[in-house]
Amino acid sequence: MLAGFQNVTFEFGARTIVKDATWHIHPQERIGLVGYNGTGKSTLLKVIVGEYQPSNGTVERGRNTSIGYLHQDLLSFDTNESILQVAMHAFDRAMAIGKELEVLTKRLETEETEELLHEYSDKLHQFEEAGGYEIEYKTGEVLQGLGFSNADLQRPYREFSGGWRMRVLLARMILQAPDLLLLDEPTNHLDLPSIEWLEKYLQHYKGAVVIVSHDRFFLNRMVKKVVELYQRELHFYNGNYEYYEAEKELRIEQQQRAYENQQDYIRQNERLVERFRAKASKAAMAQSIIKKLDRLDRIEDVAIERPDLRINFAIDKVPGKVLCELKNVTKRFPSLTILEGATAEIERGDKIALIGANGKGKSTLLRVIAGQEPIEGERKWGHNVDEAFYAQHQLEALNLNNTIIDELKEAGSQKTELELRTLLGCFLFSGDDADKKIKVLSGGEKARVALAKTIISKANFLLLDEPTNHLDIHSTQLLVDSLNRYQGSFVLVSHDRYFISKTANKIWEIVDGEIKEFKGGYDEWVEWKERMEKNRQQLEREQKNREQGTGNKEVKQKKEEPKKVEFVAPPEAKKPINKELQKELQKYQRQFAQVEKQIAENNELKARLEAALAAPETYADAVKFKKTETDYAAAQQQAKTLEKQYEELFEKIMELEGQL
Repeated sequence: MLAGFQNVTFEFGARTIVKDATWHIHPQERIGLVGYNGTGKSTLLKVIVGEYQPSNGTVERGRNTSIGYLHQDLLSFDTNESILQVAMHAFDRAMAIGKELEVLTKRLETEETEELLHEYSDKLHQFEEAGGYEIEYKTGEVLQGLGFSNADLQRPYREFSGGWRMRVLLARMILQAPDLLLLDEPTNHLDLPSIEWLEKYLQHYKGAVVIVSHDRFFLNRMVKKVVELYQRELHFYNGNYEYYEAEKELRIEQQQRAYENQQDYIRQNERLVERFRAKASKAAMAQSIIKKLDRLDRIEDVAIERPDLRINFAIDKVPGKVLCELKNVTKRFPSLTILEGATAEIERGDKIALIGANGKGKSTLLRVIAGQEPIEGERKWGHNVDEAFYAQHQLEALNLNNTIIDELKEAGSQKTELELRTLLGCFLFSGDDADKKIKVLSGGEKARVALAKTIISKANFLLLDEPTNHLDIHSTQLLVDSLNRYQGSFVLVSHDRYFISKTANKIWEIVDGEIKEFKGGYDEWVEWKERMEKNRQQLEREQKNREQGTGNKEVKQKKEEPKKVEFVAPPEAKKPINKELQKELQKYQRQFAQVEKQIAENNELKARLEAALAAPETYADAVKFKKTETDYAAAQQQAKTLEKQYEELFEKIMELEGQL
């Protein structure tokens, strides 16, 4: 066991976070720690590392167990060092040994004793064991995996924003390779490529990992055990997040049935007590029943901490067919071009997810659509479009002197105060929280208020920039459900893959200054991208094979050419030209060129057919789908045939060239 709790009770002021909890974390476990916002998940991690002490029970940690703890409070760290230097502090021990080696090397220049040589050899071994030979390479690899460019590595840490700083600290922690890694919302500041890289890295991580995250897609891929903090108790589920959801529902049903059965039993016995209490002859029996009920281990009712409230959008007017049109749009910054002659159209009913790595201009494109960015080219609104834009900078529009409930009342939704308070409950403002002043709220709380205002705006076109950033899993699901019922259109930016997969019917990507549109959901887009990548790799292999073939031919010619130069024979000794063989060689060379051309054409056809198979409209038409599937099978068979012909012709050409 690396760490854990034994009968731990922890109280935060008058509030009990967990009561009489036992939890053991074992080597190589992948654990997701889940629970509603405010239940105390992050607090539990602090208890594990010893920042907080339990009221009762013991916190256990292995004597030699090293623990790495990533959390938002780390952002208070500041330094003038480059991000490469900050991350390389993971190898402080190796670097210290490296300095000792430098001293020993200088000493060996003047005193070459056996004792000194042994010490030098020992230090070399220690340096290698500490990873000294791979420090800079490994550090650069991890930082680049988390989204930093080569040029960024030498930039000072303090030049970066909070999100990027957190990536540097995550890189350092990963490189330290502790026995137990505690990650509190590690994906909060990562874009999709960085999240995918982190997933792959952690899947091969040798230590144990405990993750607190609101990203259910990330949890589902990463964890094999879920620990839920619910009603001040820890509940254990041996499976991923999907398993936990299904199993929890089953346990709730079973508990509800057991509770109802016990309540029936209690009511029956209470009726007996009432009937017999007044009769002297039955008084002893009544007392016996009362004692039996007092000793009964009561089953608790299944109290849902947060009910499944419905977030409902309402729209005032129906827009025209086209909501927004971009024609030949160019958007440049001094050091970066986002769009170059880009053209796109947003139609009524479109639910578009704009995805890609950080720095590609997703938020800028949202502002371009909203008309908030100066551009070259044309941006045109459609008929009857009533838009609402949710983004971090919208927080500035909140009235700091308003209470939360007053801010929503002024949004003009015509909803009653009860309806508004119900909505705020979905966004984690319960009870008296709705009466807090905006000016005392944290950044995350203000973001949730701004999102609630967007939802009640009655707009028929929404622009949403990272709407789930400050929501827990439950609230994100409520937002998913509401967006699926929403009759309007939207464009959203999000790094939450579950959220995208459940809401979008189109995917936009910014590629080389253009807006590339995929007509289908996120899961279909991922499958299509994987097929395209496999196809690209296949083309590269084929090209490499062809180049190697040409290279072999050139090598053979180079080997033969020196012989022709060096060997001077009398005219009668020259080998006569075999015209028949030469004609045959030329014939095979023509056939070889034709097969190369056919291979290239067949690869292009396969790529077009794969794209067609990925398109939803193909699946909608059974005849079209059957034909496309048949054509693709034929193209694959043709590829095998052509590859065989290619190899046979190449061998024949090499044979004939050798005879000439």
